Amino acid sequence: MSDLLSAWAVDRDSPLRPDVVALLEQHLQDMRVESPPESVHALDPAALDVPGTAFWTARTGDGTLLGCAALKGLSPGHAELKSMRTAAAARGRGVGSGLLDHVLAHAAASGHRRVSLETGTQPFFLPARSLYLSRGFVDCGPFDDYVLDPWSVFMTRAVDDG
Repeated sequence: MSDLLSAWAVDRDSPLRPDVVALLEQHLQDMRVESPPESVHALDPAALDVPGTAFWTARTGDGTLLGCAALKGLSPGHAELKSMRTAAAARGRGVGSGLLDHVLAHAAASGHRRVSLETGTQPFFLPARSLYLSRGFVDCGPFDDYVLDPWSVFMTRAVDDG
């Protein structure tokens, strides 16, 4: 496994590629297991393939999918991190950190000054919340169309271009 993950890169991609669709479907299935239907805010692949949403994957040199992330524009200067997912075989190897750092750099370069996200409160989501905290995200109130929900944690952070 370490050889598989020794060299990988993050690039723009399509959420409609078959391996990405499978990873996102697994993501949605996990969200449905962990949260009641009204608290599942993950997007399906078609909803990620729209203007105003940038989508990336992390892949090895041979094309093996390791993870994905998206950035959805909300308003001028504000974007939302969506569909952050690491493949099971790649977890704990820095893929999520690499994807998040890439998305934050893109957000800053694109003129966004704030990136926010919604994730779950359950123990299943603790690794994600820990990663976000390690990158400077802090708890905040609901944003965009979200409402207070005991199953949701809202987080935000400022981004800069330097």
